[in-house]
Amino acid sequence: MPKILVVYHSLSGNTKAMANAVADGARAVQGVEAAVKTGLEATIEDLLGCDAIAVGSADYFSYMAGGLKDFFDRTYYPSQGKVTGKPCACFGSAGGPPTVVLELLDKMCRAFKMQVIGSVGCSGKPSADIEEECRNLGRKLAQAAA
Repeated sequence: MPKILVVYHSLSGNTKAMANAVADGARAVQGVEAAVKTGLEATIEDLLGCDAIAVGSADYFSYMAGGLKDFFDRTYYPSQGKVTGKPCACFGSAGGPPTVVLELLDKMCRAFKMQVIGSVGCSGKPSADIEEECRNLGRKLAQAAA
């Protein structure tokens, strides 16, 4: 049974809503499990134990949230050579265009040598259309993991 890990950080709840939509989309694929954790909760065991991962953050001062950066910092060296090619997706929210945070997340996933299969971004609170894009991203990630 493929396991999807969704790791995020959110203060306003916007990125959390996106994380839950990504997980819902992944769970819509038959036989797929999806766990949602904050960056401060997620562990190296979570990263190594999943078949695919989605990472999400709001844009804070033109950078990713500290809680998600903490996850990347704690897992980078212990995961080297163990997550190469793992399917990965990125999602993010921002007060303005989400371009900066999505580029940062993409860059971080590529530093881990994971395979980025897509991303979704939004300005402010995610609309119903954005939440549907997140569910589609979750489905795509689950299919890549299967």
